[in-house]
Amino acid sequence: MEARLKEAPSAFKAFTPIILPMFLIVIKSVADFPTHPLGQGNLKNIVSFIGEPAIALFIGVVLAFRLPKKLDMQMLSTTGWVGQALSNAALIIMITGAGGAFGMVLRNSPIADVIGNSLSQANIGIWMPFIIAAAIKSAQGSSTVAMITTASLMAPLMSSLGFETGIARAIVVLSIAAGAMVVSHANDSFFWVIMQMARMDVKTGYKVHTLATLIIGITSGLTVWVISLIIL
Repeated sequence: MEARLKEAPSAFKAFTPIILPMFLIVIKSVADFPTHPLGQGNLKNIVSFIGEPAIALFIGVVLAFRLPKKLDMQMLSTTGWVGQALSNAALIIMITGAGGAFGMVLRNSPIADVIGNSLSQANIGIWMPFIIAAAIKSAQGSSTVAMITTASLMAPLMSSLGFETGIARAIVVLSIAAGAMVVSHANDSFFWVIMQMARMDVKTGYKVHTLATLIIGITSGLTVWVISLIIL
């Protein structure tokens, strides 16, 4: 143990490959604000380049090679830390890519519009955006697509449903976000990331992860509903 501690890098050096890419990505987001806080010159261009997720993560990988005090070819083997990292990451990337591809097939189908148009005819108040978002998310797997599609369907209905004030619109947004949490399963790439990282089989994943996202979404929807009763 003492020998391993002597070979171990400092805490600052160990956390740098993780923290620095996150910092660069955040700074890029700040630089891309419409107000241009970093200007529009070379500084902004440099920050935008190194803050791109792929570039920032590559910088993190390069910094990770500084962690060992001595580099040798053994670390590139299947038993070395680089080889083990590649083996673990490759399987996650393949499974995530397959899950994402399945979700994209469903996303490019008209299923979201069919579900949204059918549910938008119902008059169930603040539960309408929640149910539409939840149905679309569960059908095609993407929370982002569920939120955008639901927002586009709800926009022309806001006045007729009585959601005209700023507070009412904010509640609708929260309801959409809550619905987009329901429910993560096999057509969601995030589902496969959790399965692989937690070393769970699909059956266990449905019992744990899928059920958890269902509970989170419904709990969030109920919370938004209670808030709407109080302030609307």
